Amino acid sequence: MSLRANYQQARRPRGELHLLFSLGKDRYALDVHAISAVLPLQRLKQIPDAPPWVSGLFVFRGEPVPVIDLCQMAMATPAQARASTRLVVVKYLATDAQPVQIGLILEQATDTQRLLDDAFSPNPLQNPATPYLGMIQQTALGMVQRISVEQLLSEDVRALLVRNAVDASADE
Repeated sequence: MSLRANYQQARRPRGELHLLFSLGKDRYALDVHAISAVLPLQRLKQIPDAPPWVSGLFVFRGEPVPVIDLCQMAMATPAQARASTRLVVVKYLATDAQPVQIGLILEQATDTQRLLDDAFSPNPLQNPATPYLGMIQQTALGMVQRISVEQLLSEDVRALLVRNAVDASADE
């Protein structure tokens, strides 16, 4: 490796880039590798008889995408429509099939931060109902918990959302 390459690598910030957001008063992080797009909130098509945390559908790059209000799902309180609330499109990798795009409504999703993988600690309070709540890291701004997109949806919920997305696109 050349001296210049060594210098450039030494200057490169360490850690993986994460999008930070809030659920209630606490901060959470999504690895940017799971994110397809960060968009402003927009009008969504409602899905009749869907769970309260399913906000609806929108078309992203020509495909209908189901949208989940993560505040409603995790805290039983809908996300507030603020300037910092975003619609974040993520790649949900199911264990059995193709990756599926889903939208997440996230509050205060305007900052990114590099977080070192080896600085995360296991979550001491594992709840089987919330497998998506991942490891924890103490930062200068407080504790941050990583969200695992792969663990976000149970298979029956994934099947419901994907089926509704396909049905809605057929209706248009």
